[in-house]
Amino acid sequence: MLHLPDADPLLTLAVVLVAGVLSGRLARKVGLPGVTGQILAGLLLGPFLGVFEEQSVRGLQPLTHFALALMAVTVGAHFNLKRMRNAGKRLALLFLAEATITPALVLVALAWVPGVSWPLALLLAAIAVSTAPATIVALVKETRSRGLLVKTLVAAVALDNVACILLCELARSLLGAGLGNGPPPGVREFVLGPGQQLLLAAGIGGAAALTMQLVRRLIVRPEAVSTAGVLAILMTSGLADYLEASPLLACLFLGFVQTNLTPSRDELVDALFSNFEPAILAIFFTLAGMELELGAASAAGLAGIAYFLARAAGKLTAARLAMTLAGATSKVRRYLGMTLLPQAGLAIGLVLLVGEDPAVQDNPGFQQMLLAVVLSVVTLNELVGPVLARHALRRAGEAGGDRSRLLDFLQEENIVTDLQARSKEEAIGKLVDHMIRSHHLQIDGQTLLHGVLEREGKGSTCLGGGLAVPHAILPEGHAMVGVIGLSRAGLSLETPDQRPVHCMVLLGTCERERERHLQVLATLARTIGLDAALQDRLFNASSPAHAAEVLHGEESESFNVFLGDRT
Repeated sequence: MLHLPDADPLLTLAVVLVAGVLSGRLARKVGLPGVTGQILAGLLLGPFLGVFEEQSVRGLQPLTHFALALMAVTVGAHFNLKRMRNAGKRLALLFLAEATITPALVLVALAWVPGVSWPLALLLAAIAVSTAPATIVALVKETRSRGLLVKTLVAAVALDNVACILLCELARSLLGAGLGNGPPPGVREFVLGPGQQLLLAAGIGGAAALTMQLVRRLIVRPEAVSTAGVLAILMTSGLADYLEASPLLACLFLGFVQTNLTPSRDELVDALFSNFEPAILAIFFTLAGMELELGAASAAGLAGIAYFLARAAGKLTAARLAMTLAGATSKVRRYLGMTLLPQAGLAIGLVLLVGEDPAVQDNPGFQQMLLAVVLSVVTLNELVGPVLARHALRRAGEAGGDRSRLLDFLQEENIVTDLQARSKEEAIGKLVDHMIRSHHLQIDGQTLLHGVLEREGKGSTCLGGGLAVPHAILPEGHAMVGVIGLSRAGLSLETPDQRPVHCMVLLGTCERERERHLQVLATLARTIGLDAALQDRLFNASSPAHAAEVLHGEESESFNVFLGDRT
């Protein structure tokens, strides 16, 4: 039996990396997520075989903290407010549902378990809201998923963890009174704790993002930018921990501010993460498996079972209800809850943080029970959750969807479903404004509008079949962009077949992309202009999300082809 009690940290890291990479590949070959295989490899190296001493594994904690911080930045960077413009309703409803339904069901379930005090139930209910950002990032990248579900999921992970941290702070403020070590807090103290946590994390992450942007203006070499990115993440996580704020929340804000206020998100997140991604994820999840404790399941007993089932029910119910109320597409309604089940680092980190509270330290039985329940449920969620989440991504048809497609530039945020105009000029003017906003074009709107109308004056772009495709010429160097305006009632414009225009697609291309422009134009004319079934689904789409699903769902692969598949 392999046993390395005095292993050097570098030897420990090498063995963990090899085990993680091999187990991930083996798991994928037998149909399991690579994440699950890596966690199982960690369980084998740690709790089952005891290959390394606890001290050797603990020496690698800074690396796991960095990996979690980097993935938290990645999650925050996906929360682009302009891109989420049409997703605001479903995300707001999901945030409210997750912050109420999930903890409420956990509270109700634990109320029936003998020996569970209300302070313990309150803390467990708050921690139940968290979703593992590292697991979700790994699954999305492993399955190469993209679409409405992934867009909603990644933003939901950020919101879940913000809600979890705030609720946990509220629960902590009641611990002293609940455990008999102090009076109940006043309203000011009850609100001030979570508010300070949120503001401090936002300040640290935001300041790091703005500093990174300043550095980016002063240096241009890629290696220097990468170095500055690593430093920004280390400083954000380390400073937040030093000031007793949440490192995860601070890193989420770093990514959030970076993607919304500065143009260099790719340099900080994508370029920095892509080169080391396989190694970082393999090490992170293998070490996570080594730190799990199977013995906690027996100690948790009935409380652990009730917590696990109630949390799963809460996640599924909250996601289904929120997406139904928001009018989300059927696939998002059906599968979002399943993708929110993984739970890991944040939950354990919050338990350790709560353990430092004087009221908890004076009640060792309370602390042991809290740790046992959370560790047992995290173990189950990290073994079962990735399998169910990957299944959901595949059933939703979004696995493998990250390949470039012909109409990629027409996403949910580029679609308007209630276009109203009394003339062609007014309709085009609205779409020009929307194109500049949704694609973040640094172009004068009036100049662009004048160019579109000038071309329109040379020949109408109303093609018949309810379709019009006006065109804007962009300066050289711009990628192809576009927006869609849909009108269920139809716009009364002059058309070849005398039918009203229900779909106006404004394309923006430079001369270099002339060939692709003609391919897109031909595709739109052949499908939207002639296919009655497609017209019925697209023209009557109830929201931009539904319209985007028509253009990018599995049924669209016959016309919205993968670029590498074109002949």
